[in-house]
Amino acid sequence: MGVVSRVRTVAFQGIEVLDIDVQVQILGGLPAFNLVGLPDKAVGESRERVRSALYALGLALPAKRITVNLAPADVLKEGSHFDLPIALALLSAMDVISDEELSRFAALGELALDGTISPVAGVLPAAVNASAHGRGLICPAAQGGEAAWAADIEILAAPTLLALINHFKGAQVLAAPEPRLAASASSSLPDLADVKGQETAKRALEIAAAGGHNLLMLGPPGSGKSMLAARLPGILPPLSAAEALEVSMIHSVSGLLTDGGLLRQRPFRDPHHSASLPALVGGGIRAKPGEISLAHKGVLFLDELPEFARSTLEALRQPLESGRAVVARANAHVTYPADIQLVAAMNPCKCGYLDDLAMGCGRAPKCGQDYQARISGPLFDRIDLHVEVPAVQASDLSLPPAREDSATVRARVAAARQVQADRYAGLRVEGERLASVNARAEGALLDKVATPDAGGQSLLSDAAARMQLTARGYHRVLKVARTLADLDGSDGVRRLHVAEALSYRRLAPGR
Repeated sequence: MGVVSRVRTVAFQGIEVLDIDVQVQILGGLPAFNLVGLPDKAVGESRERVRSALYALGLALPAKRITVNLAPADVLKEGSHFDLPIALALLSAMDVISDEELSRFAALGELALDGTISPVAGVLPAAVNASAHGRGLICPAAQGGEAAWAADIEILAAPTLLALINHFKGAQVLAAPEPRLAASASSSLPDLADVKGQETAKRALEIAAAGGHNLLMLGPPGSGKSMLAARLPGILPPLSAAEALEVSMIHSVSGLLTDGGLLRQRPFRDPHHSASLPALVGGGIRAKPGEISLAHKGVLFLDELPEFARSTLEALRQPLESGRAVVARANAHVTYPADIQLVAAMNPCKCGYLDDLAMGCGRAPKCGQDYQARISGPLFDRIDLHVEVPAVQASDLSLPPAREDSATVRARVAAARQVQADRYAGLRVEGERLASVNARAEGALLDKVATPDAGGQSLLSDAAARMQLTARGYHRVLKVARTLADLDGSDGVRRLHVAEALSYRRLAPGR
């Protein structure tokens, strides 16, 4: 012995995949098992898991000096998925498995003490990376359906280390896994027909869904703000194939893919207002994705918006504009996609009954001004639709169910989104961020698609002066007006579209 055996695996920086070379050498000398290459605690503990897994197969490590190097040595190695490639490299060094056979694959998986290969995070991006390099992938059996979405690669989804050895020895054949989708939750989503009254809020919800707009609902407790937000996923179109792959890669890195299947529904994340800044934006010791990245191509719902820490809310400003979250740390600098639709809800004041003479506190209206001022002007300006959600009257609750259910509204939303997809597919403005919905149109692209007619332009100019709209607020009105025109089936933005878009624009707190 003395020859270096190699097995390919991966490490992750954000959703970026880095190639890692697992090198094993067995030399004479005092018995030792050294693991080098900047491993973290989980990787360092793999020595005992690998030793026990091999013992369960009836194999003992040779009483020699074993060195495992994870190259490149200056990249921090994190996670338990290094167990399987280390074990395979050891088996190759012990002449149990051919090094030539292993050279065609990358591998990742965690080993149980009995040799079972357990699921790990990041199988989907690892499979896509292996496909790009012309390699196959060895992964846990439970995640074969996830890895199979990578095109034109050989997948060995093994339940145990013994099954993998038998496959390479020709004693058994591991069947190729089939691509798997996560179970659809569309049939169990709450229906918009359950909401009685609140016609203005339901109209705003439809507009937000059709154009991908950010939405803020303001109203007293019990008026149905959270109920409306929970019904937004039911009227959104499903993920396209490209979006499903992109979103699933983020959830795969986070270890959140259910049963190894690709996501079909748009994510809906609703963190508690006690969530920390790293939990919302991303970060921590391993710079993991935050809630805004887990909501990529979906909805981030923030209930009780003013109760979130001020610094946490301000950290949302850059991702809302750029569609990405940048996590900068001394030992890591990673970027996660964060193309989200923000939906927020808040009470008008601390007690929630600002405009109710019978239930409001004695500090009104000062209490409402102070409470709403917790939301900064710049963040408020980034929200396209501001809608009042008044208290529900008893007479509304006795009404029969609404005539329009989620399926009816979803059909209109899908038609409007298809119009936008067709429009932006043929429009590419150099230097501008690519748009797929009206909320993402910027600069020259927005001017090209959303310039209103003469009556609409005159109304918008007058309103901008009276309402003291910022440049951002002005453009947000145009985006909403363009969506209203799409819902109407209108080629151009007319005065009535601008008028309705302006009705969803409130003055910022403190004005």
